[in-house]
Amino acid sequence: MQAMLALLRTFSWQDLRHHPWRSAAAVAAVMLGVALAFAVHVINASALDEFSQAVRAVNGQPDLELRAMQGSLPEALYERLATDPQVARASPLLELSAVALAATTTGANAAGANDQPLRTPIRVLGADALLLPTTAPALVPRPWDSADRFALFAPATAFLNTAALQALGLPATAPDASSPLPRLTLQVGLQPALTVQVAGTVTAGGAPLAVMDIGAAQDLFGRAGALTRIDLQLQPGTDRAAWEATLRAQPGWPANLVLAQPGDATQRISNLSRAYRVNLTVLALVALFTGAFLVFSVLALSVAQRGPQFALLAVLGATPRQRLALVLAESAALGLLGSVLGIALGTALAATALQLLGGDLGGGYFAGVRPALQWSAPAALVYGALGVAAALAGGWWPARAAQTLPPAQTLKGLGAAASQADKGTVGIVLIATGALLTIAPPVFGIPLAAYVAIALLLVGGIALLPWGMARLLAWLQPLAARHALPLLALERARRMRGSAAIAVGGVVASLSLAVALTVMVSSFRGSVTQWLDAVLPSPLYVRSALSAGGGTGGAGGSEAALLPAGFAEAVGQLPGLDRVQPLRASPLQLSPTLPALTVLSRPLGDEPAQTLPLVGEALPVPPGRTGVYISEAVVDLYGLRPGMEWPALSKAFSPQALENHAPAAIFYIAGIWRDYARQTGAVVMDRAVWLRLTGDARTSDLALWPSEGTDVSALQESIRALAATQAGRQPSTAASATTGDSSEALVEFSSAATIRERSLRIFDRSFAVTYWLQAVAIGIGLFGVAASFSAQVLARRKEFGLLAHLGLTRRQILTVVAGEGAAWTAVGAAAGVLLGLAVSVVLVHVVNPQSFHWTMDLAVPGGRLLGLCAAVIVSGTVTAWLAGRAAAGRDAVMAVKEDW
Repeated sequence: MQAMLALLRTFSWQDLRHHPWRSAAAVAAVMLGVALAFAVHVINASALDEFSQAVRAVNGQPDLELRAMQGSLPEALYERLATDPQVARASPLLELSAVALAATTTGANAAGANDQPLRTPIRVLGADALLLPTTAPALVPRPWDSADRFALFAPATAFLNTAALQALGLPATAPDASSPLPRLTLQVGLQPALTVQVAGTVTAGGAPLAVMDIGAAQDLFGRAGALTRIDLQLQPGTDRAAWEATLRAQPGWPANLVLAQPGDATQRISNLSRAYRVNLTVLALVALFTGAFLVFSVLALSVAQRGPQFALLAVLGATPRQRLALVLAESAALGLLGSVLGIALGTALAATALQLLGGDLGGGYFAGVRPALQWSAPAALVYGALGVAAALAGGWWPARAAQTLPPAQTLKGLGAAASQADKGTVGIVLIATGALLTIAPPVFGIPLAAYVAIALLLVGGIALLPWGMARLLAWLQPLAARHALPLLALERARRMRGSAAIAVGGVVASLSLAVALTVMVSSFRGSVTQWLDAVLPSPLYVRSALSAGGGTGGAGGSEAALLPAGFAEAVGQLPGLDRVQPLRASPLQLSPTLPALTVLSRPLGDEPAQTLPLVGEALPVPPGRTGVYISEAVVDLYGLRPGMEWPALSKAFSPQALENHAPAAIFYIAGIWRDYARQTGAVVMDRAVWLRLTGDARTSDLALWPSEGTDVSALQESIRALAATQAGRQPSTAASATTGDSSEALVEFSSAATIRERSLRIFDRSFAVTYWLQAVAIGIGLFGVAASFSAQVLARRKEFGLLAHLGLTRRQILTVVAGEGAAWTAVGAAAGVLLGLAVSVVLVHVVNPQSFHWTMDLAVPGGRLLGLCAAVIVSGTVTAWLAGRAAAGRDAVMAVKEDW
């Protein structure tokens, strides 16, 4: 028994050693699949851990957090909660966004011309310093020795965390007693700049943060009587749910409040990025699926070529189970090697991505976060096990073939006879099952059934190849009957269609996935392009310069980037403008467990379909109702439909006074619109409705329609001067405005073409991983095709020698081989395109809506698909021809003597 096991191990090792290139394709596929999937996991885990730590540091660990659905909280709520007998401690907080500026002096003249102001978005948190030690210790101010002993409560005084000090170029150590305390300037919208003194530090990590006394913050920013949230610690033993129900039942309790638990913020961002990272992981596992099939292809050819050796082992005493274990051990060795290399490569990729790009996976969920690498041994074992499992799955059928191999017939050369073609029942059942699964709903927001459907479609399509090739060969036989060389190739393929199907299957597996990804990305990009044309009707847009970087952790979308009330009207009075349209974007938190919606207010007019990319027709709004239009994400996340009323939205805009009031508006969903910018959902209402409900006339953007013949540069200069006047500054000269001096750039302008180009650039960045996976799928597929054809052709040296003895020239033999390569890769390309189109339909119409809650139109890029097919066909033809040259040489003639 020991001798037999040693013989089996030697047998496997010798085969792997003598055919390294044949196994390299399978190992590379497994390695890349494991590496990409593991890298995505490590990047996301590191970013989410960093985000969670920052949230815990800033928010502390209260039992509950009270926030308004939109807008701010009245300070009277704090007084009511602080005296509640069930509340042990209530901590009021005011959160604001600003842009901080500090100058690093280059000499003795601190105001010299060489000073370069450093701008950074910063979060300003006003808190009660006396309550922070028990509610949020990381936020406790630590005054420097040179600061006043009562600096904790001093007006216009802030304490910065390490990130803010570094971003602003301020010293991290305390200044000596003889040096003045550093000062910085805070800019909020177009309001006059605010100067604060830095008196110390806080230990909280995360993004740049400034902590102030809450009263000082309210006075500095003109927010007297306003709070952002109230942190609550309940008395021990209090039933949270019962206390919350009692609170809401009290007379006069505002309806537009949300009570959340501390972990809800982390859970929201995790849920928001979950679909994106799951899709990235699934796309990464695409390479692993290709690897499993290449393992199958490599081992199936290996078993077929080593049939006599397996038969000899059987005669020498190797049992069928030992032959099965032998092939499975080979596949496990390939998978283990690929997994080990994949974990190492994935770790390197994750470390590089975190160093260069931070925690942003391309979707903008962790923008601005630069976490440390969080390597997990259990995760590495899981993804490594996936690689080994994929290899074992690919090696199962070749192992079964080695197990059931008839020793006597194989030794006589009869073991490779063509088997009867099946009727394709298994493939048809798999495809039908996959089609049925496409109508299944998502599970916890993830399209698990759709992923299984894609896998079944791919496996079923490949399983149909032998049946399809048998039909194709039967149809071609009469056409090739009168030509010797085509008939020779056709008859060999007909009798050895199993090997041909394996080679073609490699083409189908790689090309179908590449086609599906190509069609999906092309469809999404085309739909986004059409959507941008619809939502960017004006030629010119203006917004606060503080909005720059909103997608990278900046102040965009926050109150710091809002244009003041009256600015839109003042711009509209300038000469050279036909029309000005204000737009306001504001967050709306309807549920503590769901990410915040975005409320967009803009003039809608009488025909919303002309200003919004509606999906379907707009419904007439009944009398006494206020019409709103929701994005597709709102439909899925909140279970709403056109024609329904939305009581939760009515609560959000109800009065906040502590007394009973009827809802200010009864909202009616009049239509659905397509929005590719906000995965969390958006609701559009007319600006007049927004102003009536909130009285807040600030704006986020202005759409401008310059008059014909207007000098756009002069118009922009007039708007800059108006912005400088609003901010209490001297209007900048044209020269300084065009240089982009950050101290003067209060507003910025963008053309529709520029916004469109920038948006598509962000789109391409988000799908960079997908583009790379397309290249990986094609590269591995072509490598597998090359290995498969090379192995098959080199195994036919005796056949080529016999053809040479029968009178065929070397050129004719190479023509037959190249023709076979071209024909089979063409068949594989056609099948791969058809199967890829079927998978792309599932990706576009099932996976994408279930993952991201928006729809798109299917677009097939014919030119790119033809290019992919041409690359595959040329690769197969050239590989077969080169392998034929090596196999049809003089050794092939001598190889015939081996059978004499």
